[in-house]
Amino acid sequence: MSTQRKPERHYTLEDYYAIEEMSEIKHEYYDGEIFAMVGASFNHNLIAGNLFAALKVKLKGTGCDALINDMRVCTSEGLYTYPDIVAVCGEAKLSEDQIKALTNPTLIVEVLSESTKRYDRGQKFELYRSIETLREYVLVEQNRIFVERHEKIQSGDWARKEYATADATLELTSIDFRIALSDIYYRVEFDS
Repeated sequence: MSTQRKPERHYTLEDYYAIEEMSEIKHEYYDGEIFAMVGASFNHNLIAGNLFAALKVKLKGTGCDALINDMRVCTSEGLYTYPDIVAVCGEAKLSEDQIKALTNPTLIVEVLSESTKRYDRGQKFELYRSIETLREYVLVEQNRIFVERHEKIQSGDWARKEYATADATLELTSIDFRIALSDIYYRVEFDS
């Protein structure tokens, strides 16, 4: 999803909650600013849907569950946002504020767009890293076959691995899940 800046103004968390309750679109909140999250492309939806469907089936009965783009997540740094896909293992914990955002995701997946890829790889990832339970962060390109997997390793650092061919297999160790990139990109067509 892409974000659009709203006019400069400092919003409180209560303002954000009120706007979210009345709005037909979702918003991201961070540091007193609110950003509208606008519609996603056809490829974006195919990719997110393909990956979510596979995750949902695989995680059944494991103690983990997958949630798709309407589950708001918050970080200890005060970011409230809607990742494309979230997996949570064990009991889901929600923020104690009125917003009730998920605070303990194990895995977060973002499908990249041209307008958000720098943010998703940069500041957003930095904010996500403040989530103690987060073990993996996956970025999926929508205009070419390319997936980045970031895994929190024992030292607390993050290791990065790239996948760039349809026959490659993405392995998500935090939830014991494997999927071929050809399945993630099933029916996705790229512009020439």
